Amino acid sequence: MTHPIPIRRDGRHLATALHLAAGRVPVLPLRAGKGPFGNCPACADNACGGRPNMKTPGPCACPRPCHAWAAATTDPRVLTSPAWAAAWRGAGVVGYHPGGAGVTVVDLDDAEAVAWARAALPPTRTVTTTRGEHWLYRGAMRSANHVRPGVDIKSLMSYARWLGPGIGAMAVLPSAVLALVVKEESTPAREDVDSSSVTRARWDRSVATGCRHTVTYIRTGVARGVERVQARSEKGAGTAAYGAARFLAKQHAACPGPCGLDALGEDIIDAAVSVGVPEPYARRAVSNGLQAALGATA
Repeated sequence: MTHPIPIRRDGRHLATALHLAAGRVPVLPLRAGKGPFGNCPACADNACGGRPNMKTPGPCACPRPCHAWAAATTDPRVLTSPAWAAAWRGAGVVGYHPGGAGVTVVDLDDAEAVAWARAALPPTRTVTTTRGEHWLYRGAMRSANHVRPGVDIKSLMSYARWLGPGIGAMAVLPSAVLALVVKEESTPAREDVDSSSVTRARWDRSVATGCRHTVTYIRTGVARGVERVQARSEKGAGTAAYGAARFLAKQHAACPGPCGLDALGEDIIDAAVSVGVPEPYARRAVSNGLQAALGATA
């Protein structure tokens, strides 16, 4: 037999948290100043090693809401536990982990930032904040502060305030937002850059047995992507590589597969490296572009 969870008169934040958790949104209590509650003595200075889902994995099994966003949970037993009770009584607002909910929040801190977003980003669900707006996109990504004046990105390894469900339909995370956290390399290609690896496999029909396109169509699409990347020899080649990879993947969205997209992506990586983009970043940009076209993020 089950019993309803008792909510105290001062437990309005807990009630909100339980409602969100039921919708699979990981939540945590935040102080009146919008910050997380401090770690307990056993977790101070990361002495416990951290929680398993943090940047530096560790064995923390603390029952309290330590480690900020990493403590966010959808488990009602944890949320209503005695270890969390004091935090809820002192909470000023409910926080949530956007990345854990598969969401990215573009935090626009002032009117100028909001005006920029309306001009530069696709419309999506918006939430009014004290000084600006939160724009919510479907998909998770790396978090970063101050990506441009008045703009923060809150998603993975970050928390945000819950200020209501917002208005409007939530759009898929666009490349324009992903590009905000990428530090572009503007250095022109050096003479010693190896723009093409001789050890990796090239694309051919043998790795694309499920592709419905002709070889000419495929090579033409890749060539256009390479041209777009190499045209950004001074700045923006990484973002161009992401866009080219996403474009290529969309061309094959209706194919039964496999289409050898990873091998095709190698040509885009080579193009980015040839104009000075570090190979690790070029690979990440292409991988993210391929996955974004299929409705996934990295």
